[in-house]
Amino acid sequence: MIYRSLALLISFFLLTSACSNTNGKQTSDVEKPAKTKSDNVKPEYLTYNTFLEKIWNFEKNPQQWVYQNELPSVIDFYADWCAPCRKIAPIMEKLAKDYEGRVKIYKINVDEERKLASVFRVQSIPAVLFTPVSGQPMMQAGAMTEEMYVQIIEEQLLKK
Repeated sequence: MIYRSLALLISFFLLTSACSNTNGKQTSDVEKPAKTKSDNVKPEYLTYNTFLEKIWNFEKNPQQWVYQNELPSVIDFYADWCAPCRKIAPIMEKLAKDYEGRVKIYKINVDEERKLASVFRVQSIPAVLFTPVSGQPMMQAGAMTEEMYVQIIEEQLLKK
């Protein structure tokens, strides 16, 4: 019993004195790595109007796919309530960082952008649209692994 009380007293003393930085400055000698530009890269959220500007203006060209971006893109049709969509969200964030400057990663919330979802006949989510700079887009329904997304990006969008 006495050892237990002594151990508790020592633990209390160590806990209350270990973090006594009163000047508000970091005292660690280890520097935090500087944030790089790609640390802040995330998928871009598209609305109806930004889709028309950046991807395809189907109001002007309803019968023909005319891609309006300089980079190929991956467009994730999702909803906040969708568990598989939440599962691939970190994958999309990682792809945005990994392919920065080579492929744009976009997201479209189907609950907020119902017209866009209907244009692409999205009936189940997640649905991911892969859009090369030239050629026709390709839709993939359902969640996939990161490796599968990378393979499609490399083989279909970057043609490696």
